Amino acid sequence: MAKGFGGFPGGNIQGMLQQAQKMQKDMEKVQAELETLEVEGTAGGKAVTFVINGKYEVLKVEIQPEAIDPNDREMLQDMVRAAANDAITKIKELTKSKMSKVTGGMNLPGMP
Repeated sequence: MAKGFGGFPGGNIQGMLQQAQKMQKDMEKVQAELETLEVEGTAGGKAVTFVINGKYEVLKVEIQPEAIDPNDREMLQDMVRAAANDAITKIKELTKSKMSKVTGGMNLPGMP
C-alpha cells in the first residue's frame, strides 16, 4: 500500500479538504437553525416556566400565582433556578444531538 501525502493513503488531501468544507457549511446551517429554536424548562410541576432560544437568551418567564408565597421566597427562587437550568440542559442536549449528526459524533472544540 502506497503512502500518500502526510501518511494518508492515496494522498487525497483535496478530498479531505472538501469534506471539511462541507462539514463546516453543514455546521453553520445547523447553528443557524438552533438559534431559532425555543426550548421550555419547568420546575414545580410547571409552577415556573422558562423559555430560551439556541443563543441561550431568555425569551419568557412564567410564574404561576400559586408559586408565589411571600413567606417562602427561597422555594420560588429554587424553582426559578431549576426551571432555568432545565431549559439550558435541554438546549445543550438538542445542540449536541444535532451537531453530532453533522460531525459524525466527533467532539469538536467549542461545541457544547
